[in-house]
Amino acid sequence: MRVGGRAQWLLEPANPEELVNAWSAAMERGHRPRILGGGANLVIEGGDIAGVVLSTSRLRYIIRPSMDEDLAGVWNSSSGDASSSSKSHHDTRLVAWCGATIPGVVRAATELGWSGLEGLAGVPGQVGGGVAMNAGGRWGDFWDVIEAVRVLDASSGEVRDLPRDQCQPKYRDGGMQGKVVLGAVLRFKPSSKHEVEAKVREYLQTKRKVQPVTEWSAGCIFKNPPVESSDGRSAGKLIEDAGGKALSRGDARVSPLHGNFIVNQGKATSADVFTLIEDVRDLVREKTGVLLATEVKIWRAAEPAQA
Repeated sequence: MRVGGRAQWLLEPANPEELVNAWSAAMERGHRPRILGGGANLVIEGGDIAGVVLSTSRLRYIIRPSMDEDLAGVWNSSSGDASSSSKSHHDTRLVAWCGATIPGVVRAATELGWSGLEGLAGVPGQVGGGVAMNAGGRWGDFWDVIEAVRVLDASSGEVRDLPRDQCQPKYRDGGMQGKVVLGAVLRFKPSSKHEVEAKVREYLQTKRKVQPVTEWSAGCIFKNPPVESSDGRSAGKLIEDAGGKALSRGDARVSPLHGNFIVNQGKATSADVFTLIEDVRDLVREKTGVLLATEVKIWRAAEPAQA
């Protein structure tokens, strides 16, 4: 969205082990860190952001393990290029650190001719956020390919590997409450590079027609409400039907392409965005009776509590 303030402390670990150490050091000094991924679904309040922010921008590795390889060594080493042709054709796994981008994972799978994430073509953000929020859309979700995740328990500081069946992901929720995502093991289905490329191209073309993918935004602002309360209408459709596409605050405006996107036209402030979110929510509630819940994450300037 390109709005927001300045971090009091910004730490940039270079591997998952450094992230764990940085988290522990901050907690010992009375600061509960915030984790900053790609910021693709985040709006940050203006002013000084108190406390510690851990950026995952350097944790971008995507690794292709060998068949039945013990994965312990890949979490803090970049060995094992995702494009390596020397690996077994029968092992369709990738290990992605939390700072790897979702577009990067889609590209790696496409190059290998592996299917499963084509529907996330054009979805921004990083693996950590994609796991935590179960990023996705009408053509699939990130957890469709997740076999296991490595997490840091925010309370105990313990690092754990969780298989999928212990996480119970659901719509826009990866079941990571109280945990920090360090990385994920992704398993794909063998296909062909030609077929995967064709699907990725098709999804990208469709999204560019109906979403403001080249403008500054934080993705979808609201979650789609339950079908029974919205007559099956998505959040974007409810906003459009209520006349919400006409709303703006300063340089923040509802996208003419998609009612569930707010775009920064150049000089919007976080206050503009926050106010516009409430304007849209109030309008939809007044016109339809549906109270929309935010999907986008919001950081206020005050430091989060440790509990």
